[in-house]
Amino acid sequence: MGSEHNTLHQLKLFVNNAKLKEPPGLFTKGDPYAEVTVDGQPPHKTDHAKGTWEPCWNHSFDLLVSERSEIEIKVYIKYRFKNDLYVGSNSLNLAQLLQQNGGCLHNIDKHVVLFDKNKTNNVGAVFLTFNMEVDVDTLSNMIEGMATTSGTSPGPSSARLQENGGSTSAEDEEEPLPQGWEMKVDGNGRRYYVDHNSRTTAWSRPKPLPTGWEQRQDPRGRPYYVDHNSRTTTWQRPTTENVLEFQCWRRQLSDNQEANRVNLENRYANSSSAAETTPPSAATTGSGSGSATTAASTEEPLPSGWEKRVMDNGRVYYVNHETRTTQWEDPRVQIKKASNLPLPPGWEERYTLDNTKYFVDHNTRSTTFQDPRVATSAASSGIHYERSYRWKFGQFRHLCSRASLPTGHIKITVSRNSVFEDSFNQILGIAPQDLKRRLFISFKGEEGLDYGGLAREWFFLLSHEMLNPMYCLFEYASKNNYSLQINPASYVNPHHLTYFKFVGRVIALALFHNKYIDKGFTLPFYKRILDKPLTMLDLKSIDEDFYNSLKWVKENDLEECGLELYFAHEFEVLGEVKIHELKPGGEDIMVTEENKEEYVNMMVSWRFTRGVEEQFKAFLEGFNEIVPIQWLQYFDERELELILVGIQDFDIQDWQAHTIYRNYRRSDKQIQWFWQFVADISDEQRSRLLQFVTGTCRLPIGGFSELMGSNGAQKFCIERVGKENWLPRSHTCFNRLDLPPYRSYEQLKEKLLFATEETEGFGQE
Repeated sequence: MGSEHNTLHQLKLFVNNAKLKEPPGLFTKGDPYAEVTVDGQPPHKTDHAKGTWEPCWNHSFDLLVSERSEIEIKVYIKYRFKNDLYVGSNSLNLAQLLQQNGGCLHNIDKHVVLFDKNKTNNVGAVFLTFNMEVDVDTLSNMIEGMATTSGTSPGPSSARLQENGGSTSAEDEEEPLPQGWEMKVDGNGRRYYVDHNSRTTAWSRPKPLPTGWEQRQDPRGRPYYVDHNSRTTTWQRPTTENVLEFQCWRRQLSDNQEANRVNLENRYANSSSAAETTPPSAATTGSGSGSATTAASTEEPLPSGWEKRVMDNGRVYYVNHETRTTQWEDPRVQIKKASNLPLPPGWEERYTLDNTKYFVDHNTRSTTFQDPRVATSAASSGIHYERSYRWKFGQFRHLCSRASLPTGHIKITVSRNSVFEDSFNQILGIAPQDLKRRLFISFKGEEGLDYGGLAREWFFLLSHEMLNPMYCLFEYASKNNYSLQINPASYVNPHHLTYFKFVGRVIALALFHNKYIDKGFTLPFYKRILDKPLTMLDLKSIDEDFYNSLKWVKENDLEECGLELYFAHEFEVLGEVKIHELKPGGEDIMVTEENKEEYVNMMVSWRFTRGVEEQFKAFLEGFNEIVPIQWLQYFDERELELILVGIQDFDIQDWQAHTIYRNYRRSDKQIQWFWQFVADISDEQRSRLLQFVTGTCRLPIGGFSELMGSNGAQKFCIERVGKENWLPRSHTCFNRLDLPPYRSYEQLKEKLLFATEETEGFGQE
């Protein structure tokens, strides 16, 4: 091309967004930004996108280019404690771009692939939009020059230019700014928005408040929002989308309220809520519930040496005078179950002349009338676990019974429309010792005497309200994990510590009075209540990205990777970035191979306490006023969850209908044995099995069809993994059970019971 084709033209380039591949070993997602360079001139930069691998900049640049210009796109990540991290780059030749698009750059979208420094690895892509305003004569000369240079014929530029009028399209009309907002332009031509109500600025254009909402200020000058529709307030600025989502959630909750209440009343933490004591010589306990006897079994006589007795509270148990032990399960039911099992090796079943059954043990050359399968079944059916758990629960109920005050009662009167506020004012106004009396709950405008049912309903309604994330006291662990944890942003409420003390009292009251709450916390939260050490594996259920980053640091050489880490970390709460030093002077202490183990341990400890130390301290203060932590020393975090939220009555058909299989078929014998095992065990053991595989004993409202995993909806899954002598493993993030190909039902039952009941954290990922 001749010199006449080197005329400078104005190109409007929109850097829209990008999709980047995550570099390994980074704890935070960083703040990506893009640089645009034309012919080696000083670069033009976009804004920093906060903490994401899919930044959306929507930034426009007015560039002076010629038809021979080279446009280079580079992407960096901004970090506070180290130099900007280079991600990747690529170049565009304007002449080729014009030729590819028929000489017209009117709203042309371009997908630019980024490569690393060696130009070998694809590290992401940037999405651009080009607009170039050129008159018809100049554009024709450019196309002719390109055609002469490349040896190709010009494209239909004139026709396309005439169609588009040679100019960019008008921007879409934007909604008017809310009252008190103003748009301004900074020195670089970028638009920003000023909120004169709160005296703050923002880059993104604010949307008007939904109908019926109003923004106000408290005495400290902080903005809050009033919903005149429901007569409530919130610190979070509402949008039409989240208001609609909240209304939909409330509507669904209202539709399922009665079903939830019924399910709550049907839960139990042991086989009978009335069983607060055990028979004095209970050395053996069964795996069934207190109502294990059936109509069929009562018609048959008890085996020789057995006696049926009834406790003062009406619960039935059985005494074996030969072994001087007692148990809950009817021995006739045990015998029926055992009759379906094969005899142990070396045993034979025979009959006497009067048709009495006896058993021959060829191993010891002896005979007995006692069925050996009954003893084998008792030894392998989780009896040790059942006795252990019931003993723990019995000890706790005994402590609560001794501490309760037998005379008088505490009357609490609340309104259904303001159960949170009414309960808050009354509970904190009563001395902790008086709360250990019998609770007498009444609802305003309703006649009724509380013999336990109203108290159960009060705990259900109150726990549902006070643990609601909309109050900003608690939050969901992640977008796919609906267990609750303390919200670091709760400090926006000046009285939040008092509220956490109230929540601690209510949770302890539920334990003390043997009632259940509607929502559950994360397992690490229960471990903190029990003052148990938290490990890196506990992170996986609440922050898998953070867990993977720490795991990468432990498994890789930091010096070889050139990754600079310091004993300091930053985190963001309500748009405010805070820096936390893991040790004094941590901003200047670099992580090396020698001290990275200390760094990982400190990061794990900090991750569970960041921004919530005072809140958790207030929670424990209220909790200890009712239930001393020492009373819970026998329990682990999973058992504490069972006691607090109860055990649900599982629909095995629903469970089976919403289970998927990998390397197994529904007709395989191991799968048939698994469902036989689920049907044979008690609801308590089913809860432990569900806890082992999914991380919680709670089911969503919709049952097994709505189970959630780390990637969204994730059904219960059984996968064939390992050898027959392996124990089962679980992947709680994916609701997956690794079930080895066992050779018999007895082996499968033994391994599953041992893995779910006798281990702590074994085989879980």
